[in-house]
Parts: sequence; structure tokens; C-alpha cells
Amino acid sequence: MRAIRIATRKSRLALWQANHVRDRLLECRENLQVELLEIVSEGDRTLDVPLVEAGGKGLFLKELEQALLGGQADLAVHSIKDMTVTLPDGLGLAAVCQRDDPRDAFVSNRFDSIAQLPHGAVVGTCSLRRQCQLRARFPHLRFANLRGNVNTRLEKLDRGEFDAIVLAVAGLKRLQLTHRIAEYLSAEICLPAVGQGAIGIECRLDDADTRELIAPLDHADSATRIAAERAVSQRLGGSCHIPLAAYSVLHAGGITVRALIGNPDGSKILRSERSGDCRDAVSLGQSAAECLLALGAGDILADFHGT
Repeated sequence: MRAIRIATRKSRLALWQANHVRDRLLECRENLQVELLEIVSEGDRTLDVPLVEAGGKGLFLKELEQALLGGQADLAVHSIKDMTVTLPDGLGLAAVCQRDDPRDAFVSNRFDSIAQLPHGAVVGTCSLRRQCQLRARFPHLRFANLRGNVNTRLEKLDRGEFDAIVLAVAGLKRLQLTHRIAEYLSAEICLPAVGQGAIGIECRLDDADTRELIAPLDHADSATRIAAERAVSQRLGGSCHIPLAAYSVLHAGGITVRALIGNPDGSKILRSERSGDCRDAVSLGQSAAECLLALGAGDILADFHGT
């Protein structure tokens, strides 16, 4: 019997995702023993400052990737929206599970939609992407930093610290909390984050046995969409430090990639869209990013990089 070790964060959502991958592996392979290696990441320990100031989304990956490189784990399970586009040498995104709902959710105990929020209402989110788009559309609202796992964020809402919060639909769905969703925000209101709603499996590139083992979990259509979106982020040096969104959809004619970048205060938002053959997903993502650069994204990026 072969033993596989999955590195995962300890949050309820991360454990749900790791157990989901474990169950899928056990369905695909007999004589397999799967263990979870639960790790508290630096991102989970640093909750008193905005994620941008704490060091970015890589804080949620570092310890898990160290476990992979050190041989303590065979694979790591992540929310792809939390993954950096550049991974450490020797590691790669080996599989993308079938994508769930990529939209953002408006959650409030008093209001049925974000449009109902009165002047000065406080919305909790640590995402610059969400702040950028929602500030532009709803300039009368106030936005405040909100960190922590899904349940912690909901508890802060229930204590009255915010009038509303914005979370990923997929996370609420996986934790059976969709009853908390007041409104599903369309891509027209808030274009999703790169990879939002998808689970990624990272492993060592030289571990051919593990890569073969997890290959059945790779969902081709989802992987194509994620590749296009990550290509946008790669070209723009995307991270949580930048209000960047990229979202792709498949259709009979191929794939369409939509991308967006803007200032955190919503004063300037640039958008692009590219469509073409699914086989060109990566180049279409790169083209969407190049279009943003042609529209002036370089100035926005320079502000963030201090150049």
C-alpha cells in the first residue's frame, strides 16, 4: 500500500479542500493510504495587518512548499486564487480540480444587496481587487480591512463590526454556508480573481509517480481557463499587492478572457477582453495583459512598485 502525504493549512476551508482531494484520490486508486499534514502558515499567523502589508498571498504557501521541498509531503492543496504565479524551483501546479462557482458573494445580516447599502456603510474585505471595483461602482461606501478564515470573518460581521462583507462564493458553498449569501455578485459588478473557485494541486516536478497519481484529478476545461487567467497575472507581475482581476469562460467558439486592473480607490479602472481558440488560452491571456499595458497599466503598476 502506497502512502501519500498532503500538506494543507489548518483552516476549515483548507481542510475541506484537502479532504476533497484525498477522497478523489481514493476513488481513483486502490491500495492507497492518504494522510494530511496540517500546517499553520505565516499568513494564518499574521492577521492583525492587511495582507498587502503582511507580504502577500505567498504567506499562505511558504510553509507548505517547504514541506514539499523537504520531502515531508508529496503534494500540497491550495485555493488557486491564493497561489503566486511563480512557484519555487522544482515545484509546479500539477493538477487543477473542476472549478466551482468563481463569483464573489455579498454577505449581510441587514441588507439584501450591495445596492441597498446606505451612505457610509462599512464593507469588510482585504482584497484590493474587490475594493477597486466596488469603490468605483459604489463610491458612497466605506471599506475596511477584514482578515481571518471564513468563520472568523462571519463572526466579525455578526458582532456588528461591518454592515456587510464580501467573500468567495466557492468557499461558502464548500462549508455549507450558502444560506449566508445575500447576493451573488456578477462579473459585471466584480470581476473574479485569477483562479477563484478552483483547487490546485502542487507537487515536486521530479516526482513522476505522484504526478501520474494525481493526473486523473486534472479537469481539462478548468485547467484551460486557469492557464489563461494566470497568464494575465504572470505578464503583469500579479499579486495581492495589485488590484488585478482576470476571468475566462469557455463557449462554443473557444475561450474569452477578461482582465482588469485599477487603482485601489476605484478612480481609474482599465479593462480588456480577448477571445480565440482554447489551444491559445495562454497567449490570449498574455494578449489581454498587453492590452492593459497599452491602455496605461504600467502607470498603475509603477505606483505599486514605487517607480
